[in-house]
Amino acid sequence: MKVSYKKLWVMLAEREISKAELRKQAGLSSATFTKLRKNQEVTLSVVLKIADVLDCNAGDMMDFIRDDDVSSEASSNGSDA
Repeated sequence: MKVSYKKLWVMLAEREISKAELRKQAGLSSATFTKLRKNQEVTLSVVLKIADVLDCNAGDMMDFIRDDDVSSEASSNGSDA
């Protein structure tokens, strides 16, 4: 499974909070924030810090995507040419 933080970025835009502001308020390192931007796994404590700052739940800011969903998307986008 893969993780997607697309909901987080949409939420920030809707609330007019910059990524830099979130990083500062949640006390996250730049390396951790890079992981978020690249849709890489982060620790639960990071997710909890962000949820606390934004007053939301983990499901409000992230989704889990099955690997077969990602690979079937990729194959359907490029193989019908």
